[in-house]
Amino acid sequence: MTSQSPLNGKKALVTGGSRGIGAATARRLAQAGADVAVTYVHGKEAAEEVVRDIEALGRRAVALRADAEDAEETTEAVRRAAQTLGRLDVLVNNAALGLMRPLEELSLADVDRLIAVNIRGVFLASQAAAALMTSGGRIITVGSCVTRHVPGPGATLYTMSKAAVTGLSNALARELGGRGITANVVHPGPIDTDMNPADGPSASGQAAMTSLGRYGTAEEVASAVAYLAGPEAVYLTGAELSVDGGYAA
Repeated sequence: MTSQSPLNGKKALVTGGSRGIGAATARRLAQAGADVAVTYVHGKEAAEEVVRDIEALGRRAVALRADAEDAEETTEAVRRAAQTLGRLDVLVNNAALGLMRPLEELSLADVDRLIAVNIRGVFLASQAAAALMTSGGRIITVGSCVTRHVPGPGATLYTMSKAAVTGLSNALARELGGRGITANVVHPGPIDTDMNPADGPSASGQAAMTSLGRYGTAEEVASAVAYLAGPEAVYLTGAELSVDGGYAA
């Protein structure tokens, strides 16, 4: 590998890596030289396509079915990723639910499910990964621009969950720093994915809230994740990197 492969030999796990930001991140890490495991719940074919793309780059890849709502599956996926790839150097906590609904319409089941996936799942994956990582390990969590600027009603539960994992990441930075493991958050803004397409019903309003006047791409977020995973970010921990086109400016 050349100097253009800063992650040569690294082993990474991207949760929710079958589509959107997760898939783009898995591909980007592989382009930088890493072997990559991805988890999925329902998108088996999409995850296998990501694996084929990574293998075409000459890297190893594996797709693992794991539901972030299931505590045992979450921790087992981390173990299986490390076992399959040989070790684990990078964890990207990407799997999450996006639930936008008026406060009075949120049920207890909604609350429990979102907490299980967006908070507990991130905690358990990070805990399991930290137990396996050595110095140089990276834990990168995908947050959200709504923790900096809530656009309007309906985002209460989702915003709470993303604020929680931001706090978790800061605490991980303190707890793991002595072992040479960093923990950081990437906050995407409006990003063109199937969950929030750039031609969707609320897209024009979201784009107008950014300084650049447009949606971002999953690849632009993935580049930020790859930077945090790479050697140039070795002294960066407990940080929040916004990739939001100035949404929260």
